[in-house]
Amino acid sequence: MQAFLNQLVYFGFLQSLFLLITFVLSPKVRKSINGYIAVLVFVLLIGLSGRILYLSEIFGKDFRLIAFSEFATLLFGSTIYLFTRSSLLNKKFSYADLRHYIPALVYSLAVILYFMIPDDATIGARVRTGELRRAIALFMGIALSFNITYWIMSCSLFLKFKKGLQNELSYTVKTQFFLNFLVAIGVCLLCWVTVWFISLFGDPMMERSSREAIWLSIAFIILFIAYYGIKAPELFRIVPLVETRKYAQSKLSATDLDGLKEKLDELMLEKKPYLNGKLLKADLAEMMGVSNPEIARLLNERIGMNFFEYVNYYRIREFVELAKTDRAKNLTFFGLAQEAGFNSKTTFNKSFKKLMGTSPKEYFLNGTD
Repeated sequence: MQAFLNQLVYFGFLQSLFLLITFVLSPKVRKSINGYIAVLVFVLLIGLSGRILYLSEIFGKDFRLIAFSEFATLLFGSTIYLFTRSSLLNKKFSYADLRHYIPALVYSLAVILYFMIPDDATIGARVRTGELRRAIALFMGIALSFNITYWIMSCSLFLKFKKGLQNELSYTVKTQFFLNFLVAIGVCLLCWVTVWFISLFGDPMMERSSREAIWLSIAFIILFIAYYGIKAPELFRIVPLVETRKYAQSKLSATDLDGLKEKLDELMLEKKPYLNGKLLKADLAEMMGVSNPEIARLLNERIGMNFFEYVNYYRIREFVELAKTDRAKNLTFFGLAQEAGFNSKTTFNKSFKKLMGTSPKEYFLNGTD
């Protein structure tokens, strides 16, 4: 088992080195990928290098070399968060982001002072008294707390982003690949927590082997992400192309809102902007001659729906009307849904069932008017 894990360490190290060289030498790759993917690979390279130095015995069989890998431990969580933020919100790097790496710097300094600088006699004494084991558990607990905090921040950002899309877009954006990435990291962290408890109350040898396996699993998740960052960078570009516009806060009176609602109802019935499968809230605000905050306030206070729900309400109405025409004889339900403005079968089915309380097939089989 240990020999297999060692082979995986070499493989992961060589793959991360290859990817990093690709990032550096290929202008095309550098231009297309999210820069934090390269940072993740660099962090991975640091983490694996300590184990490589120990296994290769270039500097002898000194266990202190393994501690070199700890320099990367606190870099993972913060980099994953910054990667998530840049992918979802298109946030460019700024020097202020470096503050997220300050704890990693302090942690690395502590590793050097406690694990790497002391001589063999001091380390041996710590082993005999059990101090070293307790210190390892403490450092591991700090690292876990830090990385879990940043993972939770990443998930919160992702969920907030998905919810926010419904206030701006009338269509769904593919985010499943990114969600899978966060779930996979979460599973690894959960296993890491389990290993930490084993280190506190269980067999130290079992804890050591398990920790290495989990560390490698995180490594291969990052390599997987890096590979797709090169092969299919569009998977991470899920920021909607919404033009950012600055407006003053809405100052409409209740009477103004009533008049605006009538105007919006008339617009939706006569011009049918919902037939545009990529309709944005900004587009609708422009057609109405109002600002984004004003259209948002109108939807919230007078209609009680977010933008996504409101537009799809009209699309469902359009679908039902189309289904009663001769055109329905030559098209599937989804074909008709596309004519009504939907571009996702899943979104259509969910929206229909939420509004009508049943599936499209059951709705028409029951002869509902």
